[in-house]
Amino acid sequence: MEKFAVLARVEAKPGKEKDVLEFLKSALPLAQDEPGTVRWYALQIGPSTFGIFDTFETEDARQAHLSGEIAKALMANASELLAKEPVLEMVDLLAVK
Repeated sequence: MEKFAVLARVEAKPGKEKDVLEFLKSALPLAQDEPGTVRWYALQIGPSTFGIFDTFETEDARQAHLSGEIAKALMANASELLAKEPVLEMVDLLAVK
């Protein structure tokens, strides 16, 4: 059962909203290749605000994801795409259906 999660919020630079949306959608295969990532969601919260929510069974899997390919790709493109640093929140899941 998933006990751990990450909620990442990112804010696109003006005019880069579509690029951030496409980047997030393109990251799905990378998430699918992570054996420790149980669920992975890319979401749009507002016109220029996006997020990623992922769940894990172990803290080790969460840490592996945070240093994995999606995080590397996002940070490599952050100065071009993002208005500010991503906000990462470590979440402990209390109940899951």
